[in-house]
Amino acid sequence: MNSEALAIRLDDAARNAVETPQFDSEGTLSLEQAYAIQRLSIQRRLTRGEQRIGVKMGFTSRAKMVQMGLSDVIWGRLTDAMLIEEGGSVEASRFVHPRCEPEIAFILKRELSGIVTGPQALAAVEAIAPALEIIDSRYQNFRFTLPEVIADNASSSGLVIGPWNRPDIDFSNLGLTLNINGQVAHTGSTAALLGHPLRSLVAAARLAEQAGEPLQPGWIVLAGGATAAEWVHPGDYVSVEMQTLGSAGFHLAGISQQRVSK
Repeated sequence: MNSEALAIRLDDAARNAVETPQFDSEGTLSLEQAYAIQRLSIQRRLTRGEQRIGVKMGFTSRAKMVQMGLSDVIWGRLTDAMLIEEGGSVEASRFVHPRCEPEIAFILKRELSGIVTGPQALAAVEAIAPALEIIDSRYQNFRFTLPEVIADNASSSGLVIGPWNRPDIDFSNLGLTLNINGQVAHTGSTAALLGHPLRSLVAAARLAEQAGEPLQPGWIVLAGGATAAEWVHPGDYVSVEMQTLGSAGFHLAGISQQRVSK
């Protein structure tokens, strides 16, 4: 299959919440080809009227990068249709294999692109917030290779943003918990994000320039998962509690309708 056909397949799988077979089970696709498929898939969403609102960063744990044989982070594109109201509900039928991870979010006040230092990146930040990302691989049996993950928009499917805070707070090592129905599922720290979340934003600026898509004022950058991702199920209330910055949460409602695309 060519890139356009694969982009259509993945877009349809995400839009209809259906599983789709792997197309690169040996991992022979280049990362450049994988990102081209991602771009084409997201362009279909934009053509339908969705709006770009930012980017998400992935594999921001050094240990995860080593495990995956990577020398760099990966990234995906965010649209307004992925936003979930803080404290609100989202139907489980929107997802195939939903998991959730706690993150820190940046919102930008000016364009950011290219090779920048940490202080330069911070100067472009309007505010920071605790956040949750719902990640959802659409592949059958939850099996996939690295190129397939990238092509599938780095599994990004939803985000919840908590209260915005001043960016001059020291957010380098904030303790946090990921909670399911009020019970702590994981504990972690923002320091898990490349040693400092700001390094994730620096990486986002560099990768955005390489893709010809500079980070824009008003865009959100999700800095990456600060703990392992946790499976979520219909009826769950998922929340993050982050030192100093506050909390964010959502309810996964309904009955999951997992189907298989041909």
